[in-house]
Amino acid sequence: MKSKSSFSVLIFVIIFGIGLAIAYSLYGAANTTEGAIIAGIAFVIAMIVSSAIKIADPWDKAVVLRLGHFRSLKGPGLFLIIPVIDTIPYWIDTRVITTAFKAEKTLTKDTVPVDVDAVLFWKVMDPQKAALEVADFKSAISWASQTALRDVIGKTMLSDMLEGRDKMSSILQKIIDERTEPWGINVNSVEVKDVLIPSSLENAMSMQAQAERERQARVILGDSERQVAEKFGEAALTYANNPVALHLRAMNMLYEGLKQNSTIVIVPSSAVDTMQLGSMAGLTALTMGIGQDKANKENAAAAKPS
Repeated sequence: MKSKSSFSVLIFVIIFGIGLAIAYSLYGAANTTEGAIIAGIAFVIAMIVSSAIKIADPWDKAVVLRLGHFRSLKGPGLFLIIPVIDTIPYWIDTRVITTAFKAEKTLTKDTVPVDVDAVLFWKVMDPQKAALEVADFKSAISWASQTALRDVIGKTMLSDMLEGRDKMSSILQKIIDERTEPWGINVNSVEVKDVLIPSSLENAMSMQAQAERERQARVILGDSERQVAEKFGEAALTYANNPVALHLRAMNMLYEGLKQNSTIVIVPSSAVDTMQLGSMAGLTALTMGIGQDKANKENAAAAKPS
């Protein structure tokens, strides 16, 4: 029931004031019998006129009943009714309205208890049906939404529910819209806000995800080792067909080891024979390379400003 508008109150004050003014001008005061009668008549007229004047907001529709029968929808703006004969049992809000609903401890298709919170966005498209076809359309929408949510949860696997909220929202919208359409109500959208599962199941799912990541890491590592082994095999075939390349590679490895200021380097005898380090020419070449590298480092250090 909508409260009396300020305009109706203003009309009441004006009419009643005019009646008092007439009573005072004719009989000198309103406390005489004739003045009281005029004041009473002015009060009744003011009540009837102010009750007949109604103002609906831009988003409101007034359902007008005449002697118990539906007469019309009024609003927005100023309109008149017949007091006592006409009544306005409902003021229907035609804006988009949000209704929050949820399902607690509801079993999914794979028997997992979940708590689901959702929001419904709906709008009254036919105020006449909303007023006449259902007793309390707001309560009816809330209950229809909850039952639809429980039905969808019971037909959905937990994994699908966690990954496909958009799909679940669209299914809910379709079901609720079918139920509320006879009431003149249109469902704009349904948004599933949150899906809560038991803490013990959260820990189990976390361990499962961690194990899956570890398995993927091991698979990637094994594949990397396989690729490295293939490349080593290709390199071995290259060195087998080119002894000179193998000799240069062995010399470079020994040179890099001695360059790191190492005092002792253990070299297999087979490598010594391969690189001909036992000969004077091999030792001379290796010593000259190391000495040249140290000299370059000393020159670079001396060139730095103090």
